[in-house]
Amino acid sequence: MDNIIGGKLVADALVERGVDYVFSLSGGHITPIYQFLENSPVTIFDVRHEQAAVFMAEAWARINRKPAVAMVTAGPGFTNALTGIASTRLSNAPVILISGCVGLDSVEKLDLQDMTQLPVIEPMVKKALVCYMPERIPEYIDMAFRAAMSGRPGPVYLEFPCNILNAKVDMAAVKKPGTTLSSKPVDRENTRKVVDLLKAAKNPIVIGGSGLWYSDAEKEILEFVEKIGIPIYTAGAGRGVVPDTHPLCFEGSLAIRPGSAMITLMTTDLVLFLGGRLSLFYIFGEIFPSTAKFVQVDIAADEIGRNRTIDLGIVSDIKAFLKELNTVLDEQKIGDTLKKQYSPWVDTVRAAHDAGKKDAKAMWECETLPMHPMRLAKEVNEFMNREDDIVVADGGDTSTWMGMTRTVKKGGTYLDYGLYGCLAVGIPYANAAKLKNPDKRVLLIMGDGSVGFNFMEFHTAIRKKLPIVVVIGNDQSWGMIAHSQTLRLGHNIPNGTELGWVDYHKMVEVLGGFGAMVEKPEDIKPALEAAFASGKTACINVKVDPSVISPGSVALANLGGYKCN
Repeated sequence: MDNIIGGKLVADALVERGVDYVFSLSGGHITPIYQFLENSPVTIFDVRHEQAAVFMAEAWARINRKPAVAMVTAGPGFTNALTGIASTRLSNAPVILISGCVGLDSVEKLDLQDMTQLPVIEPMVKKALVCYMPERIPEYIDMAFRAAMSGRPGPVYLEFPCNILNAKVDMAAVKKPGTTLSSKPVDRENTRKVVDLLKAAKNPIVIGGSGLWYSDAEKEILEFVEKIGIPIYTAGAGRGVVPDTHPLCFEGSLAIRPGSAMITLMTTDLVLFLGGRLSLFYIFGEIFPSTAKFVQVDIAADEIGRNRTIDLGIVSDIKAFLKELNTVLDEQKIGDTLKKQYSPWVDTVRAAHDAGKKDAKAMWECETLPMHPMRLAKEVNEFMNREDDIVVADGGDTSTWMGMTRTVKKGGTYLDYGLYGCLAVGIPYANAAKLKNPDKRVLLIMGDGSVGFNFMEFHTAIRKKLPIVVVIGNDQSWGMIAHSQTLRLGHNIPNGTELGWVDYHKMVEVLGGFGAMVEKPEDIKPALEAAFASGKTACINVKVDPSVISPGSVALANLGGYKCN
């Protein structure tokens, strides 16, 4: 006991917290933690870039709805992790980033990889902590986990100078707290107000965001929707919590998605906005009629009222709110009355949904060559048809086309980069999904621009025996930027947008995976079958039409911050 050092306290605290994996790239400043995680119940999952470690932790946290841990070394290891942390902030992922740094006795001496890290990351996380006493390490681990899961989940930064990790510990001074938080306030008065608004509405909708998923509210939201017959759209991590195939679910809430979302969001008279954010995806709230009543429920008080005046704002865990709301509806026995009241509206929404799908049919069934990228998305969607198939999307246009197409049947089975819009998440996300779900099919569809960032995570997948299948929609360019430039300037600027053809599939074969190249729509399904049958990490390189402009490119061209005149 006399020889216990700080690094052992970190490792022990992670074990006691039940951490399964620490996603990491090794370095000298964190070796004191590595040495005690070795042969422990916690597995060090090593990647090829620190950014990928944080992206894997983000996906792990999102899929599991609990904190995940990434660990990086000082200086460049820390700075390489920053993009991933920015992504976790906007995806509400409870990620604890542990970083080493130079010892306190070496600060400002020009030691290797020395930098002042805390003020760099502090604005990007819920809480940033530096532990200066080895005896307090368990307390700091506890603080980090509590902060990550309190209120709206999110990232926390925890820094350990290497002299603290190497210091001998006076165990008599060590405290080992282990607090778990539950934050689920709700009150009967507000739920009655919601019921009053439901009684007065003719054209109501529910939009279920990530809060539905993080609060584990699948049962409660389905009961609510079916009890009163109200249409629902889902967004973010909420996709699939009510299956897209449910008769009252009209799929994703993005206005660009073929279906009824655009017209419905523009004509509703009551919005129940549950666990989401009024972001760009809703034109900052302007897509809804100014006359519509708006109920926003969120665990974070500061989120309510962003970009729009809210008629009724409720600070609550979404599951707790829905439980209370269902109880009030049962007490008042008005479910059947509301169903009848909303029936004409549901018929209108369904007709608009069918018409929107019909309008997009030409793109989904397009036979021209090079292949229409939405035809590729349709082929992938139809092949990945099992309820528990997991699809990940990465890339500008590629994510747009897949987001317009994917049928999500279960929560936690569709991942994309969300609000941060960060390319390069795809392979780390897919690797994390396969690590968590070894018996499920995991497919990533991504652009040829995105694949360049974290390409060596193919090697991680192969080393770790994670047989993900990656489909690259290869338009030989940074398509979304090229198209938005064309819309704005009349042409794209070749330097910065044109990539040319690359045999990515052959590169994956050299690493030890499966590779195939596809040009025709009818060859996609056989290639997917062969890729999954191979049992290897696979890359299917698909030549798609570089001239097709996605709605995402149109939106980018018209984005206020992008305009320069």
